[in-house]
Amino acid sequence: MARSALTISAATFTATAALLLTACGGGGDDSSSEDIKGADTGAGSSSPSATASAAAGAGRPEITLPSSFRLTFENWTADDPAQQAVLNDGKEQLRAGYAAIIADNPDSEALAFYDTEAGLSQDREWIKSYTDKGLTVIGELPVFAAEATLFAKETKAQLRYCTDESEARTKNRKTGKVEANPPGTDPKVAYTVTMQKNDQGVWQAVSTESKRGGCS
Repeated sequence: MARSALTISAATFTATAALLLTACGGGGDDSSSEDIKGADTGAGSSSPSATASAAAGAGRPEITLPSSFRLTFENWTADDPAQQAVLNDGKEQLRAGYAAIIADNPDSEALAFYDTEAGLSQDREWIKSYTDKGLTVIGELPVFAAEATLFAKETKAQLRYCTDESEARTKNRKTGKVEANPPGTDPKVAYTVTMQKNDQGVWQAVSTESKRGGCS
């Protein structure tokens, strides 16, 4: 699956969508840190105090995941407060995506809060790759090795992290059938998320790329 672009054939996608838990990202080459593809270059900058005040009043949605699916974030911290802000909103964006799958709701308002228009279009396709087939997710998905890099006067960023799908599963809502990744599939997936800060100081996803086996 590809959260930013469906780069595999339709036949392959149909065969694997029920199994692969990849939070959908194209498997292409990594973007240069100096050229963040898909980011809007029109965003302006603001003072740290103004940004902090705007972010505090942004009205972030409450996102709840059931006990049947655990997202765990290991060492999801940064010494730089600006980088930490990217990590915080990136975490909630990912939680919102899986909450939308579990709620069978591709039009999740919480996900829309943490996505730009382009990012939301991608993520709806990712979510529908589950919901259109009557699937949800269960188990545990550790998210680790997070790193945020800021650009353009701290209005744009790249968020990189890894996931381990070893204990994550899909479950058919009607039949209850549970499936894991096919044998031999590398359970670790590396992600690069292009993010942009909006006028309220919220970091939103513009696009996501993934590479299975890309984690050391």
